[in-house]
Amino acid sequence: MQRTLYDRDHQDFRAMVRQFVAREVVPNQQRWEQERLIDRSVWTAAGRQGLLGIAVPGEYGGAGQDDFRYRSVVKEELARVGAASLAAGFAIQDDIVLPYLLDLATDEQKQRWLPGICAGEAVTAIAMTEPGAGSDLQGIRATARRDGDGWVIDGAKTFITNGIHADLVIVLTRTDPDAGAKGMSLFAVERDTPGFTRGRKLDKVGLHAQDTAELFFDGVRVPAANLIGTEGQGFIHLVERLPRERLSIAVAAQCAIEAALDWTLDYCAERTAFGQPIRDFQHSRFLLAELVTEAEVTRAYLDSAILALNAGTLTAVDAAKAKWWATELQTKVVDRCVQLHGGYGYMLEYPIARAFLDSRIQTIYGGTTEIMKEIIGRDLAKRKAVR
Repeated sequence: MQRTLYDRDHQDFRAMVRQFVAREVVPNQQRWEQERLIDRSVWTAAGRQGLLGIAVPGEYGGAGQDDFRYRSVVKEELARVGAASLAAGFAIQDDIVLPYLLDLATDEQKQRWLPGICAGEAVTAIAMTEPGAGSDLQGIRATARRDGDGWVIDGAKTFITNGIHADLVIVLTRTDPDAGAKGMSLFAVERDTPGFTRGRKLDKVGLHAQDTAELFFDGVRVPAANLIGTEGQGFIHLVERLPRERLSIAVAAQCAIEAALDWTLDYCAERTAFGQPIRDFQHSRFLLAELVTEAEVTRAYLDSAILALNAGTLTAVDAAKAKWWATELQTKVVDRCVQLHGGYGYMLEYPIARAFLDSRIQTIYGGTTEIMKEIIGRDLAKRKAVR
C-alpha cells in the first residue's frame, strides 16, 4: 500500500540525510564497531547539517520543526545502512532528552544548553536506571538533598546511553524519601562537575559502537538553577514523556525490520541453491510473504501513531502497544532473515548479523515487553469496569 505519511519537504530532507549518511557514517561505521566507540566528530557534522535539535526553536539554534516525521526520516536512513549504534545515540538526544528541556527548562536553561546541543558540540544523556531499579523507577536510590543555594546528588546509574560522550546528563533523583513517586526530581549535571565520574563503558551483546556506561555521583553539587521542571514532580515529568520515548523505539524497530527485509530480499534473489535462487523455494516465498505482510501492517499502525504524537493525542497505552509489538516483531524478522542468509547470516561482515545482535535490547529498554503488556492490561481492566 502507498504510504502517505511524508510530503515533499520530508523527501527533500531525506535526500540531505542520505548524503550525510553516505559521507559521514558509512566510511567510518566498521571502525566504530571495532573500536567500540563512535567519533565525537560525527555529532558536530550532524549539527552542521541540521540533523540535531530538529524540534528546537530557531532562536536556540534548532530547525524549529516539531514534527516527528523528520526524526522518522533520520531513523530510516540510518537503519538502511545498519547504523543502529549511532541511531540510538541520536534518539536519546532528540527524542528523549530534548523534550524535557523544551517543555520544562527555563529560558535561562535553554539559552545555556540548547545551542550547543543543536550544534552537536554537547552530547546529552538521561540517567534513570540504577543497578537495582530498571523498569520500576520508583525503586531508585539516588538522592538529591538541599544544601544552601544548591543541591547535592549522591548515587549511581547504569546502562546509560551516551554515558561516555555526554556533556549534560539529566538525572532522576529522590528529593523526599518519604513521598514515594511524588518525592522525585530531575537535575541537569554537567560534564566537569566535581564528584561526577564515569565508570566503565559497558561491553554489550550488541550496539557495540554505542557508548553505554555507568555513572557515579559522589557529593555532586549543582546550583538550584539546574533543577529541571518542578521539585517533587520528576516522576510525573517522566511519565508524561514516555509515549514519545516508546514510539521512538518502536519506529526504530520498524526501520530495522524494513532494512533487514531489503537486505534479505536482495540476498535471496542473488544466492542460489540446488540450481535456483533461494527466493524460488516455496518455504522462502511463504516466509518472506509472512514477514513483509507483518511489517507493512505494523508500519500502518506506527504511521498513525506518529501523526497522533504530532497532534498531541498519542496515549501511553497506544505507545505501549506500538513499542512491544514492533520490537518483538523486529527480533522475529531479523532472526528469520539470518536463517535465510544461511551461514553468511552469522558473519559480521553481513549487516544482517550485526542487526541480529543489535535488535535484542529493543524489547528490554524503554520498558520491557512485559511492562508494556501490563500497561495495556490495566487499561483494559478499567475499560471493563466502566462498562
